[in-house]
Amino acid sequence: MLAGRYLRSRRRETFISIIAGFSFIGIMLGVATLIIVMAVMNGFRGELLSKILGVNGHMLVQPIDSALDDYDAVAARIDNLDGVRFAMPFVEGQALVSGPVGALGGLVRGVREVDLRRVPLVTKTIRAGAFDDFDTSGGVAIGTRMAQQLGVAVGDRVTIVSPRGNITPLGTTPRVKGYPVVAIFEIGMSEYDSTFVFMPFEEAQLYFNQEEAATGIEVFVDDPDNVGPMRRAVEDGAGRPAFVTDWRQRNITFFSALEVERNVMFLILTLIVLVAALNIISGMTMLVKDKGHDIAILRTMGATRGAIMRVFVITGASIGVVGTVAGFILGFIVCLNVETIRQGISWLTRTEIFSPELYFLSRLPADMDTGETITVVVMALVLSLLATLYPAWRAARLDPVEALRYE
Repeated sequence: MLAGRYLRSRRRETFISIIAGFSFIGIMLGVATLIIVMAVMNGFRGELLSKILGVNGHMLVQPIDSALDDYDAVAARIDNLDGVRFAMPFVEGQALVSGPVGALGGLVRGVREVDLRRVPLVTKTIRAGAFDDFDTSGGVAIGTRMAQQLGVAVGDRVTIVSPRGNITPLGTTPRVKGYPVVAIFEIGMSEYDSTFVFMPFEEAQLYFNQEEAATGIEVFVDDPDNVGPMRRAVEDGAGRPAFVTDWRQRNITFFSALEVERNVMFLILTLIVLVAALNIISGMTMLVKDKGHDIAILRTMGATRGAIMRVFVITGASIGVVGTVAGFILGFIVCLNVETIRQGISWLTRTEIFSPELYFLSRLPADMDTGETITVVVMALVLSLLATLYPAWRAARLDPVEALRYE
């Protein structure tokens, strides 16, 4: 009752109540900001990881001593290993892709239709056309962003230029060939949608002068986080000298940078909660000095030092608890509607808040991690409680005679 009364402002205590209000707002915004930022960064990492692992294999097997001309036998042996979902031979090369209105560099990947259909991130994101009879279609599948930049649609032709062409007495001449667009997909990652070109496997072998050979074999496993222990099994299962790398090795710089940024953002935003907790200390110290007469009367009536300390601990902790709960609710609501909020802000400001060209993804993701959210809430509650201990201890130390001097 006393703690609740001290939180309610009266005319001569307005300034103290204003400080308490700012402390409440600071903790609420600090907790909400921490939850939102950590959720967005988790969602950003999760989306990128799902896109990267959804198109590229979890492990890549490449030949060491000679061309990979026994790719069918190697893929079959790897397929039979425990924990392997499937192995997919492919032919890959860099090329220039041109259309009616532009040209840009692309990564041409030759795959079989049966293997391509086992990659749902590609086959289930078709926006136009289809992969029916892809092996015999003589055409290519490209991403939506590439189609927009080249100005082509399904049925139009694109010209692919490779520097590794025919060898003549005058030197190597580029290979130029036109292909119809049979399908347009949208993976949702701008780098892939503007770069990848899928071509029939046998056609890619002919185009890149790799008859009867493959560039490598992509291996998809059941548990991508457990690729480390499986590398040795895949190397042995290949049955020939091969160099095996996993997705973590190929993307170590990118994901390490994301992890560092995530940790630094957590530390920086924690300072918001810390500053709000310091406001609780200042507000509670002023409240103790203002309530010196009340403390003296309570002590005279028989209140113990523990009772006085509990009153002021409850007073200060109430600000932290209510602010933390409000911040959690605010952060939860924003995380559920973060993409809608982004679109609304972009519409109001007439700017693109989350550019796909800069951030790779076409939408702003948010993934609240239960453990991290609990950590943020507990941290805010502990800081709020610690902030009240010193002012409450000072109040409990006052004896009636000393307390009256504050008046």
